[in-house]
Amino acid sequence: MSKIDKLLYTGRVRTTGGREGASRADDGRLDVRLSHPGAAGSGTNPEQLLAAGWSGCFLSAIQISGKQLRIAVPADLSVDAEIDLVTNENGYQLSARLNVSLPGVTPEDARKLVEAAHETCPYSKATRGNVPVELNLI
Repeated sequence: MSKIDKLLYTGRVRTTGGREGASRADDGRLDVRLSHPGAAGSGTNPEQLLAAGWSGCFLSAIQISGKQLRIAVPADLSVDAEIDLVTNENGYQLSARLNVSLPGVTPEDARKLVEAAHETCPYSKATRGNVPVELNLI
């Protein structure tokens, strides 16, 4: 990891009980029950939480990229993030698809925005080389 110039934020969450447990942020703003993917439980799962965090961050990265590239970003943009839990010869792994909607933006400009966002989004950086990611314009 490279040198840190400025710490912007630290999220603190305590999880107990694994995939059948609960996660709670130290400030109380996140307080969720967990359950296995596809199980009958009432909780969410780590894959959904990753999808929510990544898509929110990616949207912000698109907006920043729009300012940098001087491309107007529509207010009704959206990202549908899909996180797969898979198995292969290495055991459990993740794969992801970020399905991006940029209404009214030309396909060329939309591709520029998505690729720039993927280079700057901290979630994209954290998963690069570890998680196969598809970037789709919808």
